[in-house]
This record gives sequence, structure tokens and C-alpha cells, in this order.
Amino acid sequence: MLAEFLQYLFSGITTGAIYALVALGFTLVYNASHVINFAQGEFLMIGGMATVSLLALGIPLPLAIFMAILLAGILGILLQRLAIAPAKHADVITLIIITIGASIFLRGLAQLIWGKELHALPSFSSTESLHVGGAVMYTQSLWVLGIATVIVLALVVFFKYTLMGKAILATSMNKRAAQLVGIRIQWVLMIAFMLAATLGAVAGVAIAPISFTTYDIGIMLGLKGFVAAAIGGLGSGVGAVVGGLLLGIAETMTAGYISSEYKDAVAFLLILLILFFMPRGLFGSRVAERV
Repeated sequence: MLAEFLQYLFSGITTGAIYALVALGFTLVYNASHVINFAQGEFLMIGGMATVSLLALGIPLPLAIFMAILLAGILGILLQRLAIAPAKHADVITLIIITIGASIFLRGLAQLIWGKELHALPSFSSTESLHVGGAVMYTQSLWVLGIATVIVLALVVFFKYTLMGKAILATSMNKRAAQLVGIRIQWVLMIAFMLAATLGAVAGVAIAPISFTTYDIGIMLGLKGFVAAAIGGLGSGVGAVVGGLLLGIAETMTAGYISSEYKDAVAFLLILLILFFMPRGLFGSRVAERV
């Protein structure tokens, strides 16, 4: 019984870490521009698929991963410069529709380049699994957790100690005031989209040895990342991490103890409950209104 519970827990934490990385990408873009970037899941797909292609060309795995993440970052910049920046005076709904269009375009392009086949990456470790308390834990899951932890800590340092990180925070708090003190808003938005794209690509590379990758993998994982961000509170980095882990564990426990048929429904049930009882999410800012 304990071994079974641990098995589900390990799987849930691993999946939740991926959701958390995707949710952090949503949070970065939302904080900088108040736009929900529904193309975020496609960067996850690009990270995994590009790494597979580069590896097939004989490029060593570490270099292939770096190049794939770099490609995703460049595409994130292009998305901001070519699609979002020209429509900077449009309302938020229009900008969201633009990101949905970008998602469809990237997915269609990926289908043309890579086809519909499933692709896999080799595990990052020679040892494939470990036994903990009677449960099997894949070493790739440890890589996922380790990578997610390092990225979260790096983001904390970035926002707390770097000028660009503080500029993004300033822009999220008051765009007009940030402009008045000399912050170049378009540069901040470009960096935010680039960072979000690289976060998605890292998640895609990390999970590819476990769940394979394909041209449409970003649809559901992107939606789950958005749900995780909404559960935690859009704009909250802590909320993105907690929301991702909660969602991953809830899904795995539901699949294990009830039925895998209800796994995908868990995300939407959770977001309905959270938004009904806590409209701003678990860690969203509370707004006091003076009457």
C-alpha cells in the first residue's frame, strides 16, 4: 500500500514540476505584459522536438539541448517583436487571440517539419531507475526535479539581484512609472517572452525521455500549465510552483486510485473550485476596494 502511494506520489511530483515550469512561463509574460501567452506550450514542444532532430544529426546531447533551448528563446523574441509589439495598443483579448494564432502556426509548422510520429530522447543518466520504499523512481524524474529546482532558484536570484529582473518587476507593477524612470518597456517584454520560451523548452527537453514528444504535445501541457498558474494565482511565481505540484499530484492520485479516464478532468475541476472560492488563486494578490 505504501509502495503504491509512493509510486503515485513520485510520478505526480515529476509531472507537477513540468507543469510548474510551464506555469512560470505564463507568469513571466503575464507579469510583464498582462497577456496570457497561449503559445507557451508550443515552446515546450519545440524544445523536445528540436533536440531530437539535432541529436539525429550527430550533435552531442548537451549541445543539442543548448541549441534547442536557444532556438526556442529566439522564437520567443520573434513572437514578441513580430506579433505582440505591432499590436501593443490592442486590448488584452486581441493579444490573447494573437498568441492562440501563433500557437496554431507553430504547431502546424512543427507537423510539416517533424510529422506526426512520436519521438524520444535517451535518459540523461545511464542508470534508468531507483527503488525507494518499494516504489520505482526513474532517474530522469530526479533530473526533472533537479532542473526545476535550479531554475526556480535562478529566477529568484534573477528577479532579486539583477537590473533586468527588477525592471520586469517594475513594469509588472506600474508600466507608466517604469517608463518615466527610463525602463524600455519593449525590451522588458522581449526578455520576458524569451525567458518564458526557454522555460518551456527546458520542460520539453526534461520530460521527453519519460513521455516522448510529438508535434501536438504542447496543447495539453500548455493548458495544464495555464491551469497551474491560475490555481496558484496568475502573476505569482510561488503560486505557479505550488499550483503545478498540486495539479500533478492530484492528477496522478486520481488516475491511480479512481481511473485514468478522469485524469485530464482533474485540472478543470480544480480550476473551477479555486476560481469559485478564491477567484485570484491561492497566492494571487488581494485587492482592497474603497467604497
